[in-house]
Amino acid sequence: MIGELAALGSAVSWTVSAMLYGKALQLEKPISANIVRLACTSPFLLILLGIAAWSGGLGNLSLNVTVLAGVSGIIGLGLGDTLYMVSLKLMGVSRAVPITCTYPLFNILWAVLLIGEKLTLFRVLGALIIFSGIWLLSYGKGNSDGEGQSRFLFRGLLAALVTAILWSISIALMGIAVNETPRLNDALVINIIRTVTVGALLLGMSPMIDRQRDFLKMKKGTVATLMVGGLVALGLGWFFLAYSFTGIPETQAVPISSTTPLFSTLAAVVLLHENITLKNALGSAIVVAGIFMIFIV
Repeated sequence: MIGELAALGSAVSWTVSAMLYGKALQLEKPISANIVRLACTSPFLLILLGIAAWSGGLGNLSLNVTVLAGVSGIIGLGLGDTLYMVSLKLMGVSRAVPITCTYPLFNILWAVLLIGEKLTLFRVLGALIIFSGIWLLSYGKGNSDGEGQSRFLFRGLLAALVTAILWSISIALMGIAVNETPRLNDALVINIIRTVTVGALLLGMSPMIDRQRDFLKMKKGTVATLMVGGLVALGLGWFFLAYSFTGIPETQAVPISSTTPLFSTLAAVVLLHENITLKNALGSAIVVAGIFMIFIV
């Protein structure tokens, strides 16, 4: 049960971070926002890395695990999250999040091919049910940032779908790394390595990828929003997902972690007092049914 709860924890964390990112991206470019997010989050995680090294957790990681963690970070947090922010800016949280959360369908394929996990009928059906609920939620809500429908269908949709693929590859690599060292401390260290690696890379490449140095001109409030979002998503969300791999298979953990749209809908109703539609309610119920199907196997 700990593994399932950890996977759900990642979904809740990513719900909070998506709302924070969406707010910051109203004024900033996605690449600039990602540079600031990673640059501000990495120092805090490095402190945790030092604590883990002092306690002996870092010394247990092999070179192979360290490299896998770094490559996973570059693919998922560097390329994937930048495109995720592009989709958030173009389509808004209500549409971008459900589409990017289709990554479990790709992860089922990678887990079977790369890790050799056993693919059960219930897990496939659970993933497909969650996928159906996610899409129903996405079409049950309006475009929150007011972008035109054609822009949504072209650039925003493409960015969101590529994000899902990149996230699935990143998660698969992280799953391989965690499975080699199935301990809580090691899962924490692997997640920190992922973040710090891509943070240093983007910061070093900033003169080329953000030529106008927009990441240095951000308002303090925007920087704070991105930093908090980064700590929640990278410090908590990805750690919860990494830790869930120590308790349950990837093909079970990943679909549960993709239920972020369910919590986004609930948060909109409870915190923002939005009216819930029949499609919202039905989509949420379908997602819950998918989670239940994965839980019982």
